[in-house]
Amino acid sequence: MQRGDIICRDCGAIIEDSLIDDGPEWRAFNSAERSKRSRVGSPTTYTVHDKGLSTQIGWEDRDSYGKKLSPSQRSQIYRLRKWHIRTRVHSSVDRNLAQAMSELDRLSSQLGLPRSVKETASVIYRSAINKRLIRGRSIEAMIGAAAYAAARQRRVPRTLDEIARNSRINKKELGRCYRLMIHELNLKIPLANPTDYIVRFAADLKLTGATARRAIDLVKEAKQKGLTAGKDPTGLAAAAIYIAGIIEGERRTQREIAETATVTEVTVRNRYKELVRKLEIAVAL
Repeated sequence: MQRGDIICRDCGAIIEDSLIDDGPEWRAFNSAERSKRSRVGSPTTYTVHDKGLSTQIGWEDRDSYGKKLSPSQRSQIYRLRKWHIRTRVHSSVDRNLAQAMSELDRLSSQLGLPRSVKETASVIYRSAINKRLIRGRSIEAMIGAAAYAAARQRRVPRTLDEIARNSRINKKELGRCYRLMIHELNLKIPLANPTDYIVRFAADLKLTGATARRAIDLVKEAKQKGLTAGKDPTGLAAAAIYIAGIIEGERRTQREIAETATVTEVTVRNRYKELVRKLEIAVAL
C-alpha cells in the first residue's frame, strides 16, 4: 500500500493500483497536535438550517493576529456580518428552518436530549417541511412533536407532558401534531417500554440501583403475565418504583413519584394495587 497498490500475498499479482489516499498527509501523536494541524471544518449536521456548510464571521472584532480592529474596520465588519447573515437565510424555508433549529436547540437543552435525538428530530422536521405539513401550524408545536417522535425512536424516555411544559405549547396541540407526523410521514415508532422510564425516575427520586433493578424486575414479571398491555408506561413505571421502594426500604410517597412521573396519584395507586394483587406481592395496600 505504500505505492498505492494492492498486491496478493500468495502470488504477488497486483490486484489494484493507483489508489488514492484520502487521509491527511501529516501525522499527529496527540489530540492537541491533531486539532492544530487539521485544516477542515466541522462535520455537516442537520441541526443547522444550512447543514453547517456555510461560513460564519466571528464576533470577536479582532484580526488573525489577535489585535483589536480599528473603529472604521469594526464598522465595516459589522456591515459585512449583517449582510452575511441576511444572505445565509434568503428563502422562507431557510427562515423557517433557522427558527425551528434554534427552538430545537433550546428544547434539547431544557430536556437534556442527546445529539442523536436532535439529529433525528431535525430530519423529521425537514421531512415535514418537504411534505408541506408546517404551513398554518406553529413552529414550536411541530418541532416539539418532532422531538417527541425522535425521543421515542431513539428510546430516550421523555413524556409528552415534559415536552409540553418546556415548549410553551399545550399537550393537546402537541399530540395533534405528533399524530399528524406519524400518519403523513409514516414514522415507525417503537412501543414505549416502562423500563426505559424507571432508571430516570429512580435517579430523580434519588433511589439506589438496587431499587431500580427491583422495579425493572417487577415490570418484566408483569409483562410476562400480560399486565402491561394497554397501560400507560409511565404509570406502570411509577407503580413499580413505589413497590420496589417499599420492598428495599427506600419508600417514597405516591405524591413524590406522581410528580416525578408526571402522572396523577390515582394512576399510581391503581397500578400499584393491580400489580400487588396480580403478582401476589406481600406489601400493605
